[in-house]
Amino acid sequence: MKLGSLHHVGIAVLSIDEVLPFYRDALGLRAEPVRELPDQRVRVAFLGEGRQRLELIEPTDQQSGVARFLAEQGRPTLHHVCYVVEDLAATLRSLDRDGVELIDRAPRHGAEGMVAFIHPRASGGILIELIDRASLGDSIP
Repeated sequence: MKLGSLHHVGIAVLSIDEVLPFYRDALGLRAEPVRELPDQRVRVAFLGEGRQRLELIEPTDQQSGVARFLAEQGRPTLHHVCYVVEDLAATLRSLDRDGVELIDRAPRHGAEGMVAFIHPRASGGILIELIDRASLGDSIP
């Protein structure tokens, strides 16, 4: 498996509305509209451009994975790092064959394309998201 470029860094927050002004106004990052992902029980906002992108992730209910993550951490913090891969399904099969612990064995819909997650236990504690280049169109070089 070969990772492509960094797509974004995800930050779990209690409230996008509370922290967005800091990233947008104080740091000058361009903010995209906030989107709700009902199937994942989160709201997300992407900030920045090109390879300097952040994703703010807010849980919409207390049972979501992001809500549980925030409760365990006790504060907003880094949630995941996302990399582009050429063929997500093939990458997942390869990782599975190599014994890498996966959260997703098949691609699923994410905020910006088809994604899958590698379990933090496999990477020493960091959740890794993979996003399929083909689902991004021409937005990432």
